[in-house]
Amino acid sequence: MGRIHLFEFEDQKWFPTLLRNYLTDFLQFLSNKSGMYKPIIPILVELLRKNQTDTIIDLGSGGGGGLLGLNRELTKKVPGLKVIMTDYFPNLTAFELSTKLADNFDYEAKPVDARNVPSEFKGLRTLFLSFHHFKPADAKLILQNAVEAKSGIALFEAQERSIPSIIAMLFSPITVLLTTPFIAPFKLSRIIFTYLIPIVPICVLWDGVVSSLRTYSLQEMENLIGELQGSGRYNWQLGKINSGPLKLLYLTGTSKY
Repeated sequence: MGRIHLFEFEDQKWFPTLLRNYLTDFLQFLSNKSGMYKPIIPILVELLRKNQTDTIIDLGSGGGGGLLGLNRELTKKVPGLKVIMTDYFPNLTAFELSTKLADNFDYEAKPVDARNVPSEFKGLRTLFLSFHHFKPADAKLILQNAVEAKSGIALFEAQERSIPSIIAMLFSPITVLLTTPFIAPFKLSRIIFTYLIPIVPICVLWDGVVSSLRTYSLQEMENLIGELQGSGRYNWQLGKINSGPLKLLYLTGTSKY
């Protein structure tokens, strides 16, 4: 199955911020409550060690990124860990909630473009469930920018471009309906646009299916690496990790020098 780059509501500038935040809130809640990213903790700890940093610059954090649910275990292994959340469309309400739940979390209120990260953001760059949002030329820019900055980078996807993954996404509206009352902060408008006017579950369904169709295979990620200038100056690793019924895809890069 070839990669198909259809649109996602979450990416559209015209899409109301309120609704975009509800979509990213749901993804944040699901990833952290399900513990789907726990198997990658050893990878993150090793990357932080290799990059000689205790700071993570999370790109495309959405509703707070995938790190909040890992924070307790990560800080046991990296006591001075600091996480800075960023996004091109910052969900400030979710960011502020994350900083209240974890005092080692901070955020950038201004938009941050993962393709051209400002030089003041130094640390290991991470992308959770966001690399597939970028077309190949832009995805390559994200990796190239990390290489030019000599910054470590790690990206993780929790879906594949496969029939089983697409079928699983068809059940996402049910998950939205079951979890919405437990997503903080409670907002009446979230209830309205989930149950009375079901825009949120419909958009989650569409974006979930499209996310699977957009996801890069490991071979396609390897091809992107091969097109980078100076890619030989980096140690790259690609693979899959089991996380319950899911397969987590990952790509990591660390400067050799």
